[in-house]
Amino acid sequence: MDEKNGKITPPAQKQNRQPGLEHNMKPAPEYIRDGYKGSDKLKGKTAIITGGDSGIGRAISLHYVKEGAKVVIVYLDEDKDAERTKELIENEGGSCHLIAGDVGDQSFCKQVVKETLDVFNKIDILVNNAGEQHPLDDFLDISSEQLEKTFQTNFFGMFYLTQAVMPYLRKGSTIINTSSVTAYGGSDDLIDYASTKGAITAFTRSLSENMVSEGIRINGVAPGPIWTPLIPASFSKDKVGQFGGNTPMKRPGQPSEVAPAYVYLASDDSTYVSGQVLHVNGGIVLNG
Repeated sequence: MDEKNGKITPPAQKQNRQPGLEHNMKPAPEYIRDGYKGSDKLKGKTAIITGGDSGIGRAISLHYVKEGAKVVIVYLDEDKDAERTKELIENEGGSCHLIAGDVGDQSFCKQVVKETLDVFNKIDILVNNAGEQHPLDDFLDISSEQLEKTFQTNFFGMFYLTQAVMPYLRKGSTIINTSSVTAYGGSDDLIDYASTKGAITAFTRSLSENMVSEGIRINGVAPGPIWTPLIPASFSKDKVGQFGGNTPMKRPGQPSEVAPAYVYLASDDSTYVSGQVLHVNGGIVLNG
């Protein structure tokens, strides 16, 4: 993305696998801004971050470590990206544990919780960020298999992991779920994906009501078009080359521009915030 030459959308490119691979993206996403200084907002806390190997998840992981947290990164099979994220964290002097597997499997979610407790002894923050999407122009082309798989990863996986974590959370713990601009504005070619994100928003609001008396806060973030591996893994070259251009800011966002919202919601800066969804979307006004 070259703002100097007037082009602030990505160059056309395509990846032929999901999830996408960050190390194959050109240009690489910005996961943390130069000069970002942590201030111990999450000191002593342990966070589980799904989809933490790349994109928004990598950015969250790096920001959390900068703020003093230990992180467990859950990812599907993108070993190279995950190892690079771990390397970046360790270069910051942080602690990171990697767990590979499918969050859509309830038994795996229980394993994630057990392993986190075995390694770090506690859980303070859960970030449900893993997701997949499969664009289709014709609604009738959405197969039952695709519908079920998208919900299995995006919604059921979040539900299962939240249930597995909940007995170990305590007053002051936080859960942050990744929704999407598509849950509020719709998406004509991502109908099943947008539906999962709508479910996540409703889940966030409902679980907040359920847990507020326990002192556990549940919030969400609804990113707009963010430059992550999921984009070249999902869309045609032409669409990638126009990605983010329809926002008021005329560009896609970087993971580094979203992650601070997750820091805010995980920290004591947001102790009076629960059941809310923050919109980080390049100026799209949704009023939702």
